[in-house]
Amino acid sequence: MDKSSVVPFVPRLGASQPSTPANKRWWVRDKKIRTSGAPPGRLARLGQALREQRWVVMMIVMGFLLGRAEMLENLAPFAAAFFGVVLYVKRNMAFWAAVSLVGGSFWASHPMPEVICAELGVLYLLVRGLELYEKADLSHAPVVVFASTLLVRLFDTVLADQPDWMPYLWTAVEAGLAFVLTMLFVHALPVLNRSKKTVQLRQEEWIGILILIACLITGLTGWEVYGVATAAVFTRYIVLLAALVGGVSLGTSAGVVAGIMLTLSDLSAMGDIGLLAFGGLMAGLIREGGKPGTVFGLLLGTSVLAMFAAQSADTMTATWATLAASLLFFLTPRKATDAISKYVPGTPHYAQNQREYAQKVRDLTAERVSRFSEVFRQLSGSFRQMTQAGDVAGDNRDFDHYANAVHEKACTNCHRRGLCWDVQFLQTYKLMTDMMSAVEKEPELMPSQIPKPWTRLCVKTPQVLDILKREYDLYRHDQHWRRQLQDSRYLVADQLSGVSQVMDDLVKEIRREAQQMERQEEEIREAIDRLGLAVQSIDIMNLEEGRIEIEMVHAFRTGYDECRKMIAPLLSEILGETVSVRQERTGEPAAHLSTAIFASAKAYEVETGVAGAAKDGDLLSGDSFTMTELYSGKFAVALSDGMGNGVRARMESSAALSMLEQMLQSGIDERLAVKSVNSILLLRSPDEMFATVDLALIDLYTAHATMLKIGSTPSFIKRGREIIPIAANNLPIGILQDIEIDLLRVQLLPGDTLIMMTDGILDAPGYAVNKELWMKRVLQEIKTDDPQELADELLDTALRQNPGAIRDDMTVVVTRITRYQPEWAAFRLPGLSRVERPRTVS
Repeated sequence: MDKSSVVPFVPRLGASQPSTPANKRWWVRDKKIRTSGAPPGRLARLGQALREQRWVVMMIVMGFLLGRAEMLENLAPFAAAFFGVVLYVKRNMAFWAAVSLVGGSFWASHPMPEVICAELGVLYLLVRGLELYEKADLSHAPVVVFASTLLVRLFDTVLADQPDWMPYLWTAVEAGLAFVLTMLFVHALPVLNRSKKTVQLRQEEWIGILILIACLITGLTGWEVYGVATAAVFTRYIVLLAALVGGVSLGTSAGVVAGIMLTLSDLSAMGDIGLLAFGGLMAGLIREGGKPGTVFGLLLGTSVLAMFAAQSADTMTATWATLAASLLFFLTPRKATDAISKYVPGTPHYAQNQREYAQKVRDLTAERVSRFSEVFRQLSGSFRQMTQAGDVAGDNRDFDHYANAVHEKACTNCHRRGLCWDVQFLQTYKLMTDMMSAVEKEPELMPSQIPKPWTRLCVKTPQVLDILKREYDLYRHDQHWRRQLQDSRYLVADQLSGVSQVMDDLVKEIRREAQQMERQEEEIREAIDRLGLAVQSIDIMNLEEGRIEIEMVHAFRTGYDECRKMIAPLLSEILGETVSVRQERTGEPAAHLSTAIFASAKAYEVETGVAGAAKDGDLLSGDSFTMTELYSGKFAVALSDGMGNGVRARMESSAALSMLEQMLQSGIDERLAVKSVNSILLLRSPDEMFATVDLALIDLYTAHATMLKIGSTPSFIKRGREIIPIAANNLPIGILQDIEIDLLRVQLLPGDTLIMMTDGILDAPGYAVNKELWMKRVLQEIKTDDPQELADELLDTALRQNPGAIRDDMTVVVTRITRYQPEWAAFRLPGLSRVERPRTVS
């Protein structure tokens, strides 16, 4: 319980205890707080103290081993590199690091505590000097360590007064090694200092940690327990851990690195490189047997090589070292190996860690997108509510506006003012209402047309009528612009609502992808394995009916098409729905791999054909068209005719279709998309700029077509010999603020052909009285069902109506819908069951 949960209480002066019931309750709660133990602040300080103690112990152990470590010709670059990184990363531990480094140097095979002390002192002074000039950055640590090591070692070499040049060369080599080790420790020590572990370690962090462990093992060189070298025991222990969690590659790499570090500290141990590498290889190969299998592999590998490469005494020593490492390995808790495997790519724990991290990212993204969606929804409601409130208030202000105008301009100086507005208020109110209604019905009402009863009530009836007519004219203009403003507000409200809906759909998609479907992926993998095929990975994006999406990475050879001929039919059988290959990309994610995306096959498919000609044979037509498959399982066909011809008309029509296509792809409702395009065309140019829009949305699952026509010519559906016209009467977009949108819904049948055209095609026969009847006859005479051939024949027929001249831009788009037939039939494998699909995320 924290202090915020306590009810405030201020006791009276001299009161020994609370007196009111509320105070008594507070007193009891306060007493509970006082007797409940240590406050949260004390517990936090205790946890911090324990963490500090753990760091102190870690610093002492690492510092002691690194201070004792040597390599080659008595080179000791480890101490300066370690202390330099500690100064930048963990300054409060610098004292313990320095003490342990100096202490470890006394236990080295060639003790040099005075040199180590000098290096650490010079290094500390350099860092403090850089801090005074605000230049102390972690990236400068390798250079500072190099400079301090070179200065101290060079000074020591000069004082030794050795005429040979080799000591100076070794001094430069040691300074260079200190530089390299500092760069590695810079990546290793911050990983240990992280309070929150990351999902994965970068490659340089892995290398830094492995080199740090190898350097620590180097500090064990020279120590033996019952004739067994501790360095050999711990190197084998590290190889066992690496082989168990990382397999062959990591086990072999750990053996090579550990063997090289041992060789650098003791040149007689050069054979350990191959010994440990082969042991790590064998241990990784049979790691599926768990700890016993890993130990057996290392024991087999090290013992076999030791028997052939050394004497019997050395063989027994290597065997005893392996047995001691195996004992430590068996004593290592499973929790520790699992924690390590979370950071090793390719392990199940690493994959689980990645999935958990991805789940957190998805949840966070879905939550934030949901909040943004709610913000847009509230903005939409606010715009709509304000606009509706403004409409009501504007209607209520209309009469007040008229009455005030007449009162100020006609009645202020009238001698009958008191009589009209005080004594005869009801009669005056009715007179004003009648005159307002008369002016609204007949704006050009003349004084001679005023009824006689009005003149008897008001002596200034002509002046009042003139004022009302002027005010009504202003009122009409005001209403026009007010209506446009209200329409714009309603459009903004609709657009905000549409964006909110798109965000809601995105949230559902994110949460649907966040479903864990490991069991389904494993069932699909087992089914594919039974076919004798092997895939690298399977990632299920969606298993909803009609929206299946599965991504597979494989290494099949090109030319055999296993995905379409074998895997897709197999998925169709075990999922109970026709599945096809939507896309296949070669060279991803690696040069020898390919990625195939399997998706629900549509119940219907479309074929399209386009033909067109520009006015007077120009290269650029003012008509534009687009055909695209939307993510929602619909196929969109759109045709637009810009005002006039040439570049300007092309710009108008292409701009309208480009914006419309982007909005439809994003999931915005077709009505709102067309309204938004109309609004944009109105605002983007002060000149007249309009275009027709003919849009057809065909649902590939149900063959249900939604036709949306804005100022466009009629379309036709050819169903055998029957021709069905589809027409709507409205203006093009870009002319009026509030456009009329007609949605025509048609149920298409397999084999139906939809013909959409611009006015250049329909108006080609100028002599025809009923052009729709002429077009129906032309379509009936065309015998082909191929969309492209039908489009070409229809264009040729239109061009023949005016030989030698093209009076307008002509474009025809033909779409034919057929039932989808999979290339390969599904097949059943004996003993293969259906995959259970997860529940739909709402």
